Amino acid sequence: MIDLRLLREDPDRVRASQRARGEDVALVDALLSADERRRSSGVRFDELRAEQKALGKLIPKASGDEKAELLKKAGQLAADVKAADASKDEAAAEAQELLLQLSNLVHPDVPVGGEEDFVTLETHGTIRDFAAEGFEPKDHLELGTTLGAIDVERGAKVSGSRFYFLTGVGALLELALVNAAMAQATAAGFTPMLTPALVRPQAMAGTGFLGQAAQDVYHLDNDDLYLVGTSEVALAAYHMDEIIDGDRLPLRYAGFSPCFRREAGSHGKDTRGIFRVHQFDKVEMFSYVDPADSQAEHQRLLDWEKQWLTSLELPFRVIDVASADLGSSAARKFDCEAWIPTQGKYRELTSTSDCTEFQSRRLAIRMRDGKQVKPLATLNGTLCAVPRTIVAILENHQQADGSVRVPEVLRPFLGGREILEPVAKAAK
Repeated sequence: MIDLRLLREDPDRVRASQRARGEDVALVDALLSADERRRSSGVRFDELRAEQKALGKLIPKASGDEKAELLKKAGQLAADVKAADASKDEAAAEAQELLLQLSNLVHPDVPVGGEEDFVTLETHGTIRDFAAEGFEPKDHLELGTTLGAIDVERGAKVSGSRFYFLTGVGALLELALVNAAMAQATAAGFTPMLTPALVRPQAMAGTGFLGQAAQDVYHLDNDDLYLVGTSEVALAAYHMDEIIDGDRLPLRYAGFSPCFRREAGSHGKDTRGIFRVHQFDKVEMFSYVDPADSQAEHQRLLDWEKQWLTSLELPFRVIDVASADLGSSAARKFDCEAWIPTQGKYRELTSTSDCTEFQSRRLAIRMRDGKQVKPLATLNGTLCAVPRTIVAILENHQQADGSVRVPEVLRPFLGGREILEPVAKAAK
């Protein structure tokens, strides 16, 4: 959540942020009104309580009619105190509810607009000219089937649409990707983490995933637990309700977990293969830093993502995501999109978000800075979302005979294997 003091001091900035996101600007004024009622009812309650205490000291000293009058006044005052207390609690609850609906403040450098209004910041690598090489590229599903690596038909039979099996070299390729990604993260100083896939409501709400993204989340009603769509949730909630000494920052974690997403609203999109699925594995970077360092940390996370994609020898671009496509927690977000040959366009592989103090306020995570205790900043960044990375590797590194060249960075994690061979060819 945002700082209420900032809202009171500069409501126009918050209105502008809501407008840039395409979200309800009236929410700002409703929250200001509720906050004013909360504060005024709090003052009224304090005044009445002080009067009640003063009266309580007079009653034992009084007698006769005076005492009867004071007791009568005390009875009325007790009712007034109770009513003021209820009014204060009601206004506070309303203000809190409205505050939780308000998205993070958009960074001033973020391009304004919707999904297609991003700004391209960098382009890396060279897109292959398959025509010049004399063959038409196959898509990842055809390649994965030929390699004995992907089985979507049995995935659908067992679990339904958008589920899959990774088999043979497909399973080995996932393990290689995860181990290589964790090796890079560990070398960069991240603490490796295996995180829970089920979390409590306060963890999901605290990270901002029960607002706009609620329709995309799986909920287990009998247990009141949520399946995470990213280990960001568990990593953010790891230090929930804690105060962290400032000299321990930055804290950096690399979480590996399964991820579950309903993909609500994506009907008819990316239905072929394993690009958009309901369950996948991911290595996620997560940082806790001093708010003064969040922008620099955001750039560091982006640099680690670029290092990873470059090591996989993939052509990709970096985009500055537009305001209406940020998600409620992010003040700014950079996506790295890899070129997918058979789609003829760049598609998101990694994403990194600066959530400033938004999540830490909701999760009550603070830092001790000398004698001051204040909210810290949290940031997240995808290092490797496995299925999409497999898609990009198969399509970009395929060869005319249906085999796929293994990027050098993965070879030590695949027993030195340099080529993934079609199953029929490998069996000869």
